[in-house]
Amino acid sequence: MIDTIRQLFRSKRARHVPAIPAGARVYAVGDVHGRLDLFTAIVEAIEADDRNRGQARTEIVLLGDLIDRGPDSAAVLRSARQWQERRKVRILAGNHEEMFLQSCTRLDALGSFLRFGGYETVLSYPVDRIALQSADLATAQRLMCEAVPETDLEFIRGFEDWVAIGDYLFVHAGIRPGTPMEQQHTDDLHWIRQPFLNDTRDHGHVIVHGHSICPEAEIRGNRIGIDTGAFMSGRLTALGLEGTERWIIETEVHEGEISISMRPA
Repeated sequence: MIDTIRQLFRSKRARHVPAIPAGARVYAVGDVHGRLDLFTAIVEAIEADDRNRGQARTEIVLLGDLIDRGPDSAAVLRSARQWQERRKVRILAGNHEEMFLQSCTRLDALGSFLRFGGYETVLSYPVDRIALQSADLATAQRLMCEAVPETDLEFIRGFEDWVAIGDYLFVHAGIRPGTPMEQQHTDDLHWIRQPFLNDTRDHGHVIVHGHSICPEAEIRGNRIGIDTGAFMSGRLTALGLEGTERWIIETEVHEGEISISMRPA
């Protein structure tokens, strides 16, 4: 009995704690979905937190779905690009960016894009609402392509599919469990929910993801989900990582006022 207790103690003590490399600090930001107000606030909150924590090699990872559903997708893209020009910001492609790019050349993709939040994205550019409402798909595609600058499309084409830092892997939606990263398909990285969300096995990294909305950050042994549905909940969530420390930063709007909160993860 005593030997069993000692073995359990040694096993618990030896258990690996996920960590970011020494001297590094990482912030991951969940799905923005066109909420410029919340994105602006979380940028300011992250910058302030980074200063307060002292010098580090800081990277920011935006987990994708910057666009659609919310009212200010074009401005969010512009803000993200400006942030990337000032510091190391890596941006992942989400399923909504994928649909946006496809809809520029495929009418079938445009129909799905408009139904799932793309209508708001197109209207965030200089497109007449009445003209868009009355347009058939071919006309809507023309209106969109005339209004969206090529620089925005090139910016989105440059988004990454995944980022690995230390013991953490950052993706938009998740991974196909049991499949090596070099064999992962972008459809899963951008779109997967099950079987990823319910899978409890060790993926080799802790997967930090968005895509699947949850009321608050989901902290699991093998994954951390931080899509808190900004476009409808009015709350945008970020995860901070340094060494083995983890913390949550949230910006939330209530009655027109934006508040910032922070807590350990």
